[in-house]
Amino acid sequence: MAIDEKLAELGVVLPEAAAPVGSYVPVKLTGNLAFVSGMLPVVNGQVKQTGRVGEGVTTREAYDLARICVINGLAALKSAIGMLDRVKSIAMVQGFVQGAPDYAEVPKVINGASDLLVALFGDAGRHARFAVGVASLPMNAPVEVAFIAELMP
Repeated sequence: MAIDEKLAELGVVLPEAAAPVGSYVPVKLTGNLAFVSGMLPVVNGQVKQTGRVGEGVTTREAYDLARICVINGLAALKSAIGMLDRVKSIAMVQGFVQGAPDYAEVPKVINGASDLLVALFGDAGRHARFAVGVASLPMNAPVEVAFIAELMP
């Protein structure tokens, strides 16, 4: 099944790829790898929810926000490579969670990103990963997700 069909089956609509808000590129292609920059849970130009997970943002809300981060990353990747069917596998996911000082469910939050990638790409979506808690993120976003995709020629 084509990835666009799988996205539709999952009820995911990719937004227009956002322009970078800093001195970086959204996707860096090198060899057969695509490095997707850290994406925030932005919807219609605004961070969907702000604050710290464990202080006003629940784990479930943050899980959904991590999913939005990946959706934005997929939009950027599609813009860079033309079609997501070129993705051979997802090699690595990097997750950052702006949590309360004692927040210990960071991996559960980043599962929102990982679960979507596996649902979309199947076994090729299984990846290495890190999930870390941080003191702050840009625009007071609760979550930021970056990933590396292996591409077919």
